Amino acid sequence: MNIKAILAGAAFLAMGLALGATACQAEAIKLGIVQTLAVGPAFVAQERGYFAAEGLSTELVYFDAAQPIAVAAASGDIDFGMTGMSAAFYSLAGQGTLRIIAAGNREMPGFKNAGYIVSNRAYEAGLTTLKLLNGHSAAVTQTGSQLHYDLGLIVEKYRLDAKSIRLLALQSNTNMTSAMAGGQADIGIFPVTPAMHLLSRGDAKLLGWVGDEVPYGQPNTVFASAKTVNDKSDVVMRFLRALRKGARDYHDAFADAEEQRKDGPGTAEILTLLGKYTRQPPDEIRTAIPWLDAELRLDVKDVRHQIEWFRAEGLMKAEVKTEEIVDRRFVVALPGRD
Repeated sequence: MNIKAILAGAAFLAMGLALGATACQAEAIKLGIVQTLAVGPAFVAQERGYFAAEGLSTELVYFDAAQPIAVAAASGDIDFGMTGMSAAFYSLAGQGTLRIIAAGNREMPGFKNAGYIVSNRAYEAGLTTLKLLNGHSAAVTQTGSQLHYDLGLIVEKYRLDAKSIRLLALQSNTNMTSAMAGGQADIGIFPVTPAMHLLSRGDAKLLGWVGDEVPYGQPNTVFASAKTVNDKSDVVMRFLRALRKGARDYHDAFADAEEQRKDGPGTAEILTLLGKYTRQPPDEIRTAIPWLDAELRLDVKDVRHQIEWFRAEGLMKAEVKTEEIVDRRFVVALPGRD
């Protein structure tokens, strides 16, 4: 055989192999989250290879508060976000920048997603119930955050004087933890993971879980930029298929058919997995499980109520319509809550 023909054949084969490798290369995506149990389905999907099975190489990008995740998704620094809603999120979404594509967890009685935590100093001074919150300070991550909304729901429930409660927007869960441990804030509204860290160390006390005090539909959602959902709809679909598999595994490990808190056959394995990603002991996690819909169905009605509350508080200027920010190509609505 002619040497030139051999070399040409080798070059052609090498090119074919390179093209094949490129075709098989996984799509790299970034998912922005806070390192809490509320994003358990993402941890399950990552650990059990559900993202990889969909041809996705998923990087979990950790943030210390929810609001920066919305900003990162809008700017293109991350592809997807899974975290609590905020006035900033809704404002960006209303400008056409972000779209909700699925639900996150929900606040349900018997489950734990966010908690009202009182400092030892304030508790010893008499703040032993949420009904006595008037005249005290309350720490949240940011003004207009989901944690701020949780505070607003308690104010409504117990008809408190919101103007007498001094809001401390401390920007991160880390700063809130320090303020609570040091007694600089009377109460803090915390996601379950940093809440459990405080409680397990004896640095604060529990006044109540949001799901028991004021259960509501949609504290967390899954979202992406408008550019991502429009230009990469196939990637969005693959991402959601994997995430829903993780959600099903998570749900079945901790809830029964009546949506009551009950350990299932896969509980021990899921607890170990969640402990790895949240750096919490499995026994500690077992007592602090958030609830979520197994199909990640969205409570659209509650999203609408949140927007109304943020606007009424003066935290959003423009009107935002749910039909413009909820992407129906991907969202499955919760029956009766559309």
